[in-house]
Amino acid sequence: MRIPDHIGVIPDGNRRWATSKGMTKEKGYDEGLDVGVELFKLCEKIGVKEITYYGFTTDNTKRPKEQRLAFTGACVNAVKKLSKENASLLVVGNTESPMFPEELMPYTTRQNFGNGGTKVNFLVNYGWKWDLNYLKNGDNTNKKIIDHIYSNDISRLDLIIRWGGRRRLSGFLPVQSIYADFYVVDEYWPDFKENHFYDAINWYNTQDVTLGG
Repeated sequence: MRIPDHIGVIPDGNRRWATSKGMTKEKGYDEGLDVGVELFKLCEKIGVKEITYYGFTTDNTKRPKEQRLAFTGACVNAVKKLSKENASLLVVGNTESPMFPEELMPYTTRQNFGNGGTKVNFLVNYGWKWDLNYLKNGDNTNKKIIDHIYSNDISRLDLIIRWGGRRRLSGFLPVQSIYADFYVVDEYWPDFKENHFYDAINWYNTQDVTLGG
């Protein structure tokens, strides 16, 4: 089986899940915490080397205060849960904004936990324009664009899995995503099941990787 080195995770559908259960929208975010760890362990089990979770974007901060506080708190708790695993953790996002949670500042430099076996990146208060803005300071003679963006410690993605049925990247790491295969799970993120992951991996194995060749 061909295992992707780097998987991107877009855990969408939390608000729609909460609404379907008769809850207010902000109640859906905490439901995705434990399944995030479960997904990490599945990746670890099959030998995925790197995982990037899409926490929240700079655009998400325009949502109502109750929702903003809920998804910010969920991201903080998710990173803390992952710090109990064998993970090399890095949080990437606009730390100069007041929307960036202070509790996650220590993770903006990569830290190893356990044996640090799997690289884990967590995008928090991330914006693609903010990320690419660093290109202005780059050397135009250098062909490695990734060296001149803020998220330069995140490698090229092989597979992106999005829960919640939406067929879009929503600004997710535009440079690293350029050749990634994109797999959509129609179920909401809080309804994560192990077979979602394995179905995505099996689908990935059917794809013809040409990289333009």
